[in-house]
Amino acid sequence: MTSTTAPKTDRTAVRPFEVHVPEEQLAELRRRIAATRLPSRELVTDRSQGVQLATVHELARYWATEYDWRACEARLNALPQFKTEIDGVDIHFVHVRSPHQDALPLIMTHGWPGSVIELLETVGPLTDPTAHGGTPEDAFHLVLPSLPGYGFSGEPTELGWDSGRVARAWAELMDRLGYTHYVAQGGDVGASVTDAMGRQGPEGLLGIHVNLLAGALAIKDQLPAESAEERAALDGLNTFTTDGFAYFLEQSTRPQTIGYSLLDSPIGLAVWMLDHDTDSYYKISRAFVDGEPVGSLTRESVVDNITLYWLTGTGASAARWYWEFGRFVAAAHAAGQAPPAVSVPVGFTTFPGEIWAAPRSWVEAVYPDPAYFNEVGKGGHFAAWEEPELFATEVRAAFAPLRRL
Repeated sequence: MTSTTAPKTDRTAVRPFEVHVPEEQLAELRRRIAATRLPSRELVTDRSQGVQLATVHELARYWATEYDWRACEARLNALPQFKTEIDGVDIHFVHVRSPHQDALPLIMTHGWPGSVIELLETVGPLTDPTAHGGTPEDAFHLVLPSLPGYGFSGEPTELGWDSGRVARAWAELMDRLGYTHYVAQGGDVGASVTDAMGRQGPEGLLGIHVNLLAGALAIKDQLPAESAEERAALDGLNTFTTDGFAYFLEQSTRPQTIGYSLLDSPIGLAVWMLDHDTDSYYKISRAFVDGEPVGSLTRESVVDNITLYWLTGTGASAARWYWEFGRFVAAAHAAGQAPPAVSVPVGFTTFPGEIWAAPRSWVEAVYPDPAYFNEVGKGGHFAAWEEPELFATEVRAAFAPLRRL
C-alpha cells in the first residue's frame, strides 16, 4: 500500500492515499491458500460446530482461482481516500463530498469483521440521492473512516483505544475536515463508537443513528420480555451470549492468541470472520455454495473484505478493540457508574435479521424518547452491506428533521 504523503513534520495534515498492493503479495496469498490443511467434515448438518467444510472448499477455490483483488483496488482508488494522524494513530478514511452543496455531513463507522468495504454500496445513495430515487435535500457529505487497527488505518501502539477514544478521534477528524455541524451513524463496533459520540456530545454533533442496540448487553436482565417481539429479542440475545459468543469471548480476553492464526493463515482468517451471527453466516454460505447472494453480500465483496484484512495484516490489531471494550465495561461495572445520557437526538432502525432485533421498548430502555424508530422488513447485522438502498433510506429518514436545525 502506498500513499502520497505530506512532509513528515506535519503528520496531522490530511494526505491523499491510494492502494497499490505489490503482485508478489497476491501470489503469496494464493500460495498460502493452496497449502491450507483442512479438517474433516463437521459431524452435523448445520453450523452448530462452526463454519462448514463445503463453504470453505468453495471459498478457497474461488479465492485462489477466480477472485480479482485489482477490481477492489480500483474501486477503492476511484473514491477520494486520505490519511491523517490523530492522537498518535494514522487514520485512513474515504471522504466523498456530495454534488449538492447543502448536503449534511455524515461520519459513518464500520464494525468487525467489516471494514469500509461493507459501506461502499451506500456511497452513491447517500451522496447522490437524485440518482437513487431521492431529492437534493436527502444528500450527505460522507466520511468513512477505518477504525484504528483496522484496514489501512495504523495500529495503536498503546492501550486505551476503546470506543470513547475513537469517538473523540472522530470528532477531531470532522473538525479537521472543516465540518462545523454533522451527524454520525454506526452498526456493530460502529454502533458502540457512535453511541459514545452521542454521550460525549462534541460541539457540532447534531444527532446519531445506530442499527445495533449494543447497550442491551449490559442490561439484559432489566429489559422487558412480555410481548412476542420482546421474547424473540431476548431469545436472540441469550443465544448470542451462550452459543454465538465464541469470537467475542476470544477477542475480548485473548486477542493476541487468535491473532497468530489470523496473520498466518488466509483460510484461518476467513473462517474466523465468517463465523459471526447465524443469519449472516447462512447468507454468505449460500453466496458461495449455491451462488445465491442476498443483496450486496456477494462472494466477491465478502472476499474483498477478507483480503483487505489479510493484506493489511490487521487480524490481531482489529481483535484488540474487543479487549479494550471488555475492560472498559468491567471497570465501569466495578465502579457502579452509569453511562452519561446521550445529549443529541437518537435514531434507530431494527433490521429483522439482526443478532437481537430490538423492539421499540428495548430501544427506549437505552435511549429514552428516541427521535426516530423504525422496523424494516429485510436485512440483518450487516445492513449497509446487505441492503444498501434500504439502509440509505433509513439514514435519510432518521436525520431529515436535523437538517432544519
